Amino acid sequence: MNEDIQTQTHDAPAQTGGPPVTEERIKQALTQVYDPELGINIVDLGLVYEVDGQDNGDVDIRYSLTTMGCPIGPLIEDQMRAFLAPIEGLGEVRPELVFRPAWSPEMMSDEAKAALGIF
Repeated sequence: MNEDIQTQTHDAPAQTGGPPVTEERIKQALTQVYDPELGINIVDLGLVYEVDGQDNGDVDIRYSLTTMGCPIGPLIEDQMRAFLAPIEGLGEVRPELVFRPAWSPEMMSDEAKAALGIF
């Protein structure tokens, strides 16, 4: 029995006391997904509206695009899945493109605003 406990803690030493998949870890991974036109990640752009992790490890992500007619939705979703795949304990990734509320520049982080020259 002691060996089982050692094996479990050895597999995930940084996971002590917490769930394997957290909103923070998911958002951190999503900072690697960039809007190809603006060159800024989707989290700092304010395009990730909601991250909802389920008990089974599945995650629902509500996100938007800067404009309704923007054709990069499938590209963004493929990148989300690719950058989230290495997270241990993650189940199915279910991105959902929404346009309500409509995205606006006020949703961007201060860093993104500065990078785009918006003050």
